[in-house]
Amino acid sequence: MTNLLLDTIHRHKAGASVGVPSVCSAHPLVLEAAVLQALQDGGSVLVEATSNQVDQFGGYTGMRPEDFRDLVYAIADRVGLPRARVVLGGDHLGPNTWRGLGAEAAMDRADGLVAAYVAAGFSKIHLDCSMACAGDSEPLTDDVVAGRAARLASIGEATALREFGVSEVLYVIGTEVPVPGGAHETIEQLAPTSDDAARVTLARHEKAFADAGLAGAWDRVVGLVVQPGVEFDHARVVDYDRERTTALQRVVDGHPNLVFEAHSTDYQTTERLAELVEDHWAILKVGPGLTFALREALFALAAIEDELVADCDRSDLVAVVERRMLADPHWWQSYYEGDDGDQRLARRYSYSDRVRYYWPDPEIHAAEVRLLSNLSATHIPLPLLSQYLPDQYARVRRGEVAVEPAALAIDRVRDVLRDYALACNPTLRSAL
Repeated sequence: MTNLLLDTIHRHKAGASVGVPSVCSAHPLVLEAAVLQALQDGGSVLVEATSNQVDQFGGYTGMRPEDFRDLVYAIADRVGLPRARVVLGGDHLGPNTWRGLGAEAAMDRADGLVAAYVAAGFSKIHLDCSMACAGDSEPLTDDVVAGRAARLASIGEATALREFGVSEVLYVIGTEVPVPGGAHETIEQLAPTSDDAARVTLARHEKAFADAGLAGAWDRVVGLVVQPGVEFDHARVVDYDRERTTALQRVVDGHPNLVFEAHSTDYQTTERLAELVEDHWAILKVGPGLTFALREALFALAAIEDELVADCDRSDLVAVVERRMLADPHWWQSYYEGDDGDQRLARRYSYSDRVRYYWPDPEIHAAEVRLLSNLSATHIPLPLLSQYLPDQYARVRRGEVAVEPAALAIDRVRDVLRDYALACNPTLRSAL
């Protein structure tokens, strides 16, 4: 399965401006959208779970790596995408979740995290040991970060050999991006990684891998995470400016298997995404932008429900989401500033999409299920669909999408994925 990702990387290194989107979400409707997009494009799908989302103890979704794998495979089986065309990845795997325990205890947990992912068949692993743990001197030195990453790579290699007899795990290193969950602060300015800093990251990690006897694993380091100068906060998007990365783009030259991995590409325009791919950010991560589109679709469907369903039978999805977010503010309170009105708007509509942490909540999940059930049992008039989901209305009129609530929500998510497909495939762009 990793050969599918390697094939794209080799084609990119050979001069083709091709890339691959990396879908970072655990919501079943988002995952189905990604699988359907891959099926239509005739390619593979790269789906990644994040360390705080899925871990050996369940993460905030309640899923362990094997549970996430089974969820993705079940969707692929149902939709008709062969499992061989599914690549599973782990994002920001390291001590982040447990950094308050102290370095050794946190790294012990991180060892278990990497082992659980690799044993479950995840074949693309982002090693991220950039965060300081309790008792660490700050900032961490490059040597400490690289040494801890090599330690985790050793765990990945040993686990793969034990479980599968061979390791084909592909690794990604580097982390000049916000920690899992996104940035807390409003972004005022954002500087791309310097080429010198990127080269130091590579050199320190190569040495650490060599010192750990991991030369074979180093040959499978395919991605370097650096900051290309793209990000978003609650209300603003920082667009890619390729003129600011001219020197940085050359860092991966001479490395036959190495490309950049871009995080936080959500909300970039198709043109900017294509420029990133052309400039060697061949792996484009997207997560909140997908659940943002899903939230738009579900809130639009809730507005349609208000027009069609009696008060006593409605899901009241929007109100349920608001109530549960207020009752459990852990996932948004330290992110959203301002007065009550500002925070209310941010909870519902911000680019950072903290709502994504709440979809697994039992009450919210039940309201989502009820919403989709209510609208499946009634006829959605086309003029009403045009009012709230005009792009989906147009596809319904062309016979491309069914007037079925889950299908409409999935298609809204695919609006985002279509942009990534265009950016990563110059053949598709030239056909427009």
